[in-house]
Amino acid sequence: MEPTRDFPLFGGAFSAILPTGAIDVSDLRPVPDNQEVFCHPVTDQSLIVELLELQAHVVGEAAARYHFEDVGGVQGARAVHVESVQPLSLETLALRGCCQEAWVLSGKQQIAKENQQR
Repeated sequence: MEPTRDFPLFGGAFSAILPTGAIDVSDLRPVPDNQEVFCHPVTDQSLIVELLELQAHVVGEAAARYHFEDVGGVQGARAVHVESVQPLSLETLALRGCCQEAWVLSGKQQIAKENQQR
């Protein structure tokens, strides 16, 4: 398994454990303020952490799927595949007093990069 390190996100508001060699894409090109983007130097895979606006018309697992599919649509994804959606225990969250539920969605989207054809 690859060595990892803690990467601060959004000015240190929270963090993620990523491979040591992960590249912060904001060092290479502009990244929107609501995103943190990392890429792997060998596999050409990327991880995007995005803060999204509350959509009151969807809740729970459906909200996680809604946002994932919406982002894929906006980005012109050729394929969007949800692998899993799991609730997070509120006791483990730093913001536990601020939310009633939290979900993590794992999935894949096939999206052309900036210099590739869609």
